[in-house]
Amino acid sequence: MNDPAKNIVFGIRAILEALNAGKNFDKIFLKQGSSGELISSLLSLAKEREISLKLVPQAKLDSITRKNHQGAIGFIAAIDYQNFEEIITGLFEKGKDPLILALDELTDVRNFGAIARTALCMGVDAIVIPAGGSVSVTPDAIKTSAGALMTLPVCKVKSLPVALEKMKEYGLSIIGCTEKGKDSITDLSYKGPLTLVMGSEEKGLSNVVLRIADNLAFIPITGPVRSLNVSVATAMFLYEVDRQRRIW
Repeated sequence: MNDPAKNIVFGIRAILEALNAGKNFDKIFLKQGSSGELISSLLSLAKEREISLKLVPQAKLDSITRKNHQGAIGFIAAIDYQNFEEIITGLFEKGKDPLILALDELTDVRNFGAIARTALCMGVDAIVIPAGGSVSVTPDAIKTSAGALMTLPVCKVKSLPVALEKMKEYGLSIIGCTEKGKDSITDLSYKGPLTLVMGSEEKGLSNVVLRIADNLAFIPITGPVRSLNVSVATAMFLYEVDRQRRIW
């Protein structure tokens, strides 16, 4: 069954049918300790489609719906997520240098929406987010983005580090924005195929992303407050990229 008010599908068979019909899910909640043939099929399909699947207590499922959810609730994605490799190759075929924005476990949907709005204004070709431990495209995020998330391609990947390594194979430079950087954002060149990576609100860039990045850049701060909201930092970073690219 489908609950249009919450955009959810509940019931193991219903979720399986939706998956087999090609429905795109943001995440699936499965009751802890679930087992059986249908559960195995659900786990297999979720893994194959790179859908975030979380084992949760019965109380969590009951708080979402009191209907017969059979220990499984799926959240249908508000958009169709795209493949970042297809986007990159398509841009190269058109003679364009890709500009990708990757978000390393960002969790606040309002920050996500604000970032997407700025990214669309600043010429970003696609946003890449990990499937687990991250925001997804929700109605709140779409509203905050002023509709940008309905236009700008969003790609959900199983592992952001793996995706970044793949982007390097395509020839994209990976630049992370972090206070741990040795270069100011105004000192680096953003010419050529490029992926910018922004970290989470609390932890910033993960250690593995710090190691993968070709360069790490910081935003100079002169005031007493030593950190910026991630959506503001992203806007400053993307403006510098756009400024340099327009000059060149």
